[in-house]
Amino acid sequence: MPDELNPVMTQNFIHDFIDEDIAQGGQFQGMTVHTRFPPEPNGYLHIGHAKAIFVDFGTAEKYGGVCNLRMDDTNPTKEDVEYVQAIQEDIRWLGYDWGDRFYFASDYFEQMYAYAVELIQKGLAYVCELTPEQFRDYRGDVNTPARSPWRDRPAEESLALFERMRAGEFPNGTYTLRAKIDLASGNFNMRDPVLYRINHMHHHRQGDKWCIYPMYDFAHPLEDALEGITHSLCSLEFEDHRPLYDWVIQNCSVPAKPRQIEFARLGINYTVMSKRKLRALVEEGRVSGWDDPRMPTLCGLRRRGYTPRSIRNFSERNGVSKAASTVEYGFLEYCLREDLNETARRVMAVLRPIKLTITNYPEGQSETVTVENNPNRPEDGVRAVTFSRNLYIEAEDFLETPVPKYKRLYPDGPECRLKGAYLIRCTGCVKDASGAVTEILCEYDPDSRGGDPADGRKVKGATIHWVDAATAVDAEVRLYDNLFLDADPDAGANSFLDCLNPDSLEVLTGSKVEAGLTDVRAPASFQFLRQGYFCVDNRDSAPGHLVFNRSVGLKDSFKVTK
Repeated sequence: MPDELNPVMTQNFIHDFIDEDIAQGGQFQGMTVHTRFPPEPNGYLHIGHAKAIFVDFGTAEKYGGVCNLRMDDTNPTKEDVEYVQAIQEDIRWLGYDWGDRFYFASDYFEQMYAYAVELIQKGLAYVCELTPEQFRDYRGDVNTPARSPWRDRPAEESLALFERMRAGEFPNGTYTLRAKIDLASGNFNMRDPVLYRINHMHHHRQGDKWCIYPMYDFAHPLEDALEGITHSLCSLEFEDHRPLYDWVIQNCSVPAKPRQIEFARLGINYTVMSKRKLRALVEEGRVSGWDDPRMPTLCGLRRRGYTPRSIRNFSERNGVSKAASTVEYGFLEYCLREDLNETARRVMAVLRPIKLTITNYPEGQSETVTVENNPNRPEDGVRAVTFSRNLYIEAEDFLETPVPKYKRLYPDGPECRLKGAYLIRCTGCVKDASGAVTEILCEYDPDSRGGDPADGRKVKGATIHWVDAATAVDAEVRLYDNLFLDADPDAGANSFLDCLNPDSLEVLTGSKVEAGLTDVRAPASFQFLRQGYFCVDNRDSAPGHLVFNRSVGLKDSFKVTK
């Protein structure tokens, strides 16, 4: 159900076109709106794909239509079943479903071959012998038409060669099948584009059955037509390819005539979203894998603690347009923080602990105090946590020599409130042989539990979170920052790898958390009081070895324009 954080997809220019198409007299009058999401299974989906998923599935959802999931597996070079499975998992995680409409482009290889034969027979395609180098040399420029000495090859000869190409008689690069359109076209995509190339490589589904593979610009419109797609929604770089898309549809005897509409891709600063570059980060060991929480992949964002609702809301709020733009990474964090602020349970965790001893609290005594689980959800109630003479607090909550306006603990400083418990005042500290503080000494007011002092005195110090030393659980905490130092890692003469942030990950191995977190499992998320939002790591956390990832901090530097 839609709500403030997960709204209905708003009207955009794509929907304006669809409204015209399905209205009385429109191209698709009386038809069900049918879209598709066609990723190539050569890597993991990233946040940019989330926008395309939102547009494709969200548009179908808005119009009561359907959306196919199709693996565009026409290039076996980098494709793998691992990616096929990961793509399905990511889409389901976002909350979308394709029902029984799951297809592979390779399902249509035989039909695509037949359509290519049809074009040859019509005199609209020919087998070309130009090498890749010659192809570039003969391409021409804006003032010079392209050339091909094989353009007038008889159809019978091209048919025979095309059949032999399929039979595997020729090595890679020997021949291509090209459309016969217009060598002088101002749109270079129409200058007799290649429809098929030879590639002797094992296919993840077809095995070694095929050694010729269709080019995307040929396969894509045929797949859409064969599946009955009404609106083929794709990113803006395919706008110049649309005349070729339409040419294929018009000249092949396909059962449907889909319409292609393009929209601008999502750009986010402080990251890269090229699959090639993401793969380089993984293969060169710059990150721990495709699901490294610093990666913009959906599995990486999921591991970092991002929620489906936050990503869908991010996609919706960015809108759909023709204008390319770059969105601040801080806005993505804003959407997550907004979601978790409403839903995450509050707990106490001490990331850099130092021991605190309440010297006037009875030794051997223990009690429980109650703290709220989420102030935004009173129905979530309160929980009990243990309290005793020995606690852990954050090391930064004590200074032996305070700085101006410091309102936490220091010798003879102001009273501070222990969250949900008592008022304490620092009386001193214990140091080791090197002079480092190892223990903070305090006294408490036994009449101040959970409220203001009975005598009405004003508490000037801060409220401090803590954990009970007797029951606290050890945890590893991973603090993540931007993977890149440069807002635009793709800009400039240097490699994007030169922009990597050496401090993008800090690992804290001695952290302490409430005993109630002993058995938590992924994907549980929490607000660590005063620290930020953290989730249980879905790979490394295990019983006896808790691992938490910082999803996003509490401080919000991004300002939403109303």
